Amino acid sequence: MDSVFLVWHVHSLPDQEDDEKLIGAYRTKADAQDAIQRVKGKPGFRDVPDGFVVDEYPLNLDHWPDGYITVWPGTHR
Repeated sequence: MDSVFLVWHVHSLPDQEDDEKLIGAYRTKADAQDAIQRVKGKPGFRDVPDGFVVDEYPLNLDHWPDGYITVWPGTHR
């Protein structure tokens, strides 16, 4: 099955939602790792060097097949 590799940078902030940035989508895991090398020394990224995540996503596959619900702040399921 064909896949793409998504590179994210996630910065956890106190008392806030995580600050997530999609760096890009790449054909191979090696390409994804190369992207990290290109940006890891840039402002912001260099301050949180452990924030990089590579996720593999198969193509032509529904990733939310069962729908979703919204949970608003201050409410419980």
